[in-house]
Amino acid sequence: MILVTGASSGIGAHFSSLLAARKAKVAVAARRADLLAKITAEASAAGGKMLPVAMDVGSIESIRAGMAKIEAELGPVEILINNAGVLLEGTALEVSEQDFDRLFAINVKGTFFVTQTCGKRMIDLDIAGRIVNIASVAGLVPMRLLSVYGMTKAALVHMTKALAQEWARHDLCVNAICPGFVATDMNAAFFASPPGEKLIKQLPKRRLGALDALDELLLLLISEARSRFINGAIITVDDGYSVS
Repeated sequence: MILVTGASSGIGAHFSSLLAARKAKVAVAARRADLLAKITAEASAAGGKMLPVAMDVGSIESIRAGMAKIEAELGPVEILINNAGVLLEGTALEVSEQDFDRLFAINVKGTFFVTQTCGKRMIDLDIAGRIVNIASVAGLVPMRLLSVYGMTKAALVHMTKALAQEWARHDLCVNAICPGFVATDMNAAFFASPPGEKLIKQLPKRRLGALDALDELLLLLISEARSRFINGAIITVDDGYSVS
């Protein structure tokens, strides 16, 4: 059984639909219940199975309640895809304490406690689990106007390495995907604007990535057979951005 957090839109919704189409049992978790209902209905119409779960990863109580519902209805989580996160653009001088706390509460604290909860059950039940964290190239190289967001993703990169080492003896694999600039519904308006078009022209190949550019890597990392020797890997999918 697979849990995808932040599944109501963007990469999370795309991954959820991809996995449901492959007949996996998928729990889709996010705060926006209306969007979860939409992707669940679409998956059902296509013959897939999803369980929508209202979960705010910024709340430990919400995480615990959501995890209890998932296990009661679908069984224990065997594969966790940590995609929930929020983005804040702006200079370091513009960041408020409230903004700072919100980013770390969701991107770091929330991701850690979802992972801790799933990891404990995997270990208790002797499940050879797979955990994939969706980080960002912003956590590897500085990106303009994304200082605090990049700090949270750098923390996620470190968490990936630390848990991969700590849980290796339990046959758990923890890896991270670091996407570059990928086109989604949420950023479509920006990339159609003059500043967005200027940014695209500055990319190594002057193009955005498509969501399906991440598919094969995700499928590799969640495969018990094919990824058994991949642990603690931080893999960029950024069309060369981070090395340019």
